Amino acid sequence: MKKIAFLVSLLAAFAAAASAQESRQDISLSGTALIEPFMASSTTVQVHSTTAYGAALSYRFMLTPNSALEASYGITYQNSLHYYVVPNNYKVLTRTEAITGAYVRSFVFKNWNPFVEAGPGGFIFMPIRNSGTTNLDVKRQTEVGGVYGAGFAYEISPSFDIRAEYQGWVTKVPTFGDSQFTTNRWYNISVPIVGVAYHF
Repeated sequence: MKKIAFLVSLLAAFAAAASAQESRQDISLSGTALIEPFMASSTTVQVHSTTAYGAALSYRFMLTPNSALEASYGITYQNSLHYYVVPNNYKVLTRTEAITGAYVRSFVFKNWNPFVEAGPGGFIFMPIRNSGTTNLDVKRQTEVGGVYGAGFAYEISPSFDIRAEYQGWVTKVPTFGDSQFTTNRWYNISVPIVGVAYHF
């Protein structure tokens, strides 16, 4: 009888641990837009771009009920960066990858869970060498910067929530290895994000 009671207690403990483990992690899949600002530098270079659309995959591990660590990978399909270098115009078609890590602080208001986050990031600007790129000497460029953001999660079930967020990526304006594109400036890329998260 004691053995049965012990086994039942052990199973209950494992079940509780498993339940706690399930509630401490989630993955999310999101659609993103990447909006780069117009930049005018002291080097007489001007840079503007079109909006890029893409996707992001994130993993979040809860340290406490209100704080978490998040790792995220995102990629855009394609956009064009226009460089005006007096008196010439250049266009570079590019894809952008982002690998970020962040500390997330969340707040609970019934089914609504607003949150803020901040952390480091790596940003990879990958030129597409085709007829849309007018300078074929451009090269892939990696920059280190930071990410910050705020948003909310709306719980639609114990396992799923819908997330909407604004992120800001802070990094150097890319030159793609071409010195004439140098601006000596940092810029803030706006990234709205909407997606679905699964808790496990």
